[in-house]
Amino acid sequence: MHCLWESRLGYKVMKRSKGRYRVIKTALLLIFVVCLLMIGREYFASRRQREQQKALNGFREYTAEQPKRELQETIISEPFSSEPEKATNAAAEEPDDREPVILEKYQALYEQNHDLAGWLSIEGMVIDYPVMQCEDDEYYLHRDFYGMESKYGCLYVRGKADLADGTNVVIYGHNMKDGSMFGDLDLYQSADFCREHGTISFDTLHEEHTYEVVAVFRSQVYDADEDVFKYYQFYEADTQEEFDDFYENIKKLSLYDTGVTAELGDTLVTLSACAYHVTDGRFVVVAKRRKETV
Repeated sequence: MHCLWESRLGYKVMKRSKGRYRVIKTALLLIFVVCLLMIGREYFASRRQREQQKALNGFREYTAEQPKRELQETIISEPFSSEPEKATNAAAEEPDDREPVILEKYQALYEQNHDLAGWLSIEGMVIDYPVMQCEDDEYYLHRDFYGMESKYGCLYVRGKADLADGTNVVIYGHNMKDGSMFGDLDLYQSADFCREHGTISFDTLHEEHTYEVVAVFRSQVYDADEDVFKYYQFYEADTQEEFDDFYENIKKLSLYDTGVTAELGDTLVTLSACAYHVTDGRFVVVAKRRKETV
């Protein structure tokens, strides 16, 4: 009798153990499947972004001799006009004859989206993207060039940025783990890297320009009531004092001396990406436009 009871008890224990094993096995399988799906989603999102960027570069290099239809067939997203609620720049839709002519290499791309404001590229880096601008400063934070939802977003400037006559243009971009967008901007932490890649190309729709790195530093987004230096609020210097306040602060914060100086009257571009040294941290590169020589 006692042996029978022990046998039944052992059977129950074994049954429970097998049940727990099946639960654990099922849970691990589900975790594996979820992880696999997440990795797959990340891979295809990254691939889609790269393919779309290749297509955008095709439009940028388009000339009158190239068949536009072939380029249109390479576009990954639906046409931007598929979102009728998105407001584009009204002035761009009804061009004024007095407006400067759009550079030929951007004309086909501009036809795709009138929010195109320029193009940023740095030789030897992944950074080679269109720069967007519209009334909604947050619109391109999580949308691609065609207005489709995307965690990559676009490089963009705020509506208040004056690309034609402003003192400073702040360009924002995501610090992506796969190195895209501003994902490799922090390579500028190295002074040696900066010496080799100290020239930045930033074109507006109407002019081509090159810039030289002035300062590289870490900062953060502060509360509105904090009385501290906020690089992202500087757009225009109407006085020497306003310019000096910005310039002296970025030089003081700079991780190293780039050997490049700036003065009132220079045009600056500021590249801003997320960083993780503090809450709401930012990694920032400031460069000045090279003066044209006659």
